[in-house]
Amino acid sequence: MTKFEARQDSITTVDRADGRKVFVKSYGCQMNVYDAQRMTDQLGDGGYAETARVEDADLVVLNTCHIRERATEKIFSELGKLRLLKAERAAGGRDTKIVVAGCVAQAEGAEILRRERAVDVVVGPQSYHRLPDMLARAGQGERVVDTEFELEDKFSRLPKPRATGPAAFLTIQEGCDKFCTFCVVPYTRGPELSRPVAAIVAEARALAEAGVREITLLGQNVNGYHGEDEQGRTAGLAALCRRLAVIPGLDRLRYTTSHPNDLDDDLVAAHRDLPALMPFLHLPVQSGSDRILKAMNRRHTAARYLELVARLRAARPDLALSSDFIVGFPGETDADFEATLDLIRRVGFASTFSFKYSPRPGTPGAEMDDQVPDAVMRERLARLQALVEEQRQAFNAATVGRTLDVLLERPGRHPGQLTGKTPYLQQVQVEGPPDLVGTIVPVTIDATAPNSLFGSLAHRDWARQPARSVA
Repeated sequence: MTKFEARQDSITTVDRADGRKVFVKSYGCQMNVYDAQRMTDQLGDGGYAETARVEDADLVVLNTCHIRERATEKIFSELGKLRLLKAERAAGGRDTKIVVAGCVAQAEGAEILRRERAVDVVVGPQSYHRLPDMLARAGQGERVVDTEFELEDKFSRLPKPRATGPAAFLTIQEGCDKFCTFCVVPYTRGPELSRPVAAIVAEARALAEAGVREITLLGQNVNGYHGEDEQGRTAGLAALCRRLAVIPGLDRLRYTTSHPNDLDDDLVAAHRDLPALMPFLHLPVQSGSDRILKAMNRRHTAARYLELVARLRAARPDLALSSDFIVGFPGETDADFEATLDLIRRVGFASTFSFKYSPRPGTPGAEMDDQVPDAVMRERLARLQALVEEQRQAFNAATVGRTLDVLLERPGRHPGQLTGKTPYLQQVQVEGPPDLVGTIVPVTIDATAPNSLFGSLAHRDWARQPARSVA
């Protein structure tokens, strides 16, 4: 799994107008969150107002993720509830359209229509720019499936993105050609495609002009980015970051998710040279055993990963690392698992994402012999998670007493409290006036909690100071 596939279900929470209303629920990765927002923008241009209440929605969109076990069953369970809601609204004379989008839609398109009659539209992640046309066809009684992989630039057919806060996602690359044996992404997202440099720069500039201070560049294999620049040349991720780093008002850049094999010398140098490129890198390794890495088709070794970490830290000594680990891949022995624990101890991670191996239908891993018993996977996962949690808490504790630049993103849970992120992606709670939201301020870290830090503004009169860059 990748951080990019970390579970973070999200629901649209704004209700702006009377008339037709849309409820969008997004499952899974950050790219799905981005796609859900783009669909919401597109539907907003078509006259739909967002609503946080599914009961009020004339259109319900489930933007699905297929990366985890039982993802399909979870969606069908949700659709069963929506079928009842659709019938209830119909009894009151209100029509409801249901759309299933995303990776489950891509993988299970025809089956979704067969099993659930309440669904009107099934649309894959490469086709949602055609959603208004699909809805028009559904309005005429047609049940629509569109899961084609096309080479057209869907992004050029979407409306201008809307900023919803000081931090935003921006998709620069989609698909993957790596074919790791545990992963469904090449089958649900298709081959690697990179957006043109000019289109990305234009979108980033528009977001910055709307008040966005931090952009996270997204891609299934983001550091494999190879977009065309204005001179017709191929630009890598490092070159793109250099273009984005000079956009006025855009102070922070991040990217996810990476593959070790595509982190080249130019990108290592960018971490050294670009203050806007935050000192936090998610670099999935999956296992510390060369035998398991080969079975996973990762095409790198544990030694290669450690060498890359050393080069990155030499270039950016304050760099913090995050990673992904799969426990219990078919054939994993006690020795293989101990090799993974050894790698974790040698690297030291600020955060990680770890999961039991989950066979995904259609992937080579699902057909492999020597599947690891669930009880063994659970025991190994508990040991691994205890180790990485110890490292995470140690990293957080080391920030106490330091003053870090924090991007304040929104009000906190309590009156007078603000919530923001450090350069290392740690959540910070701080007392301060609401007009500081959207600014980057120095915060002295006072204490840690299990899932966040607590700090205080380094200057009492900071509200009267201009926002500054972390550079």
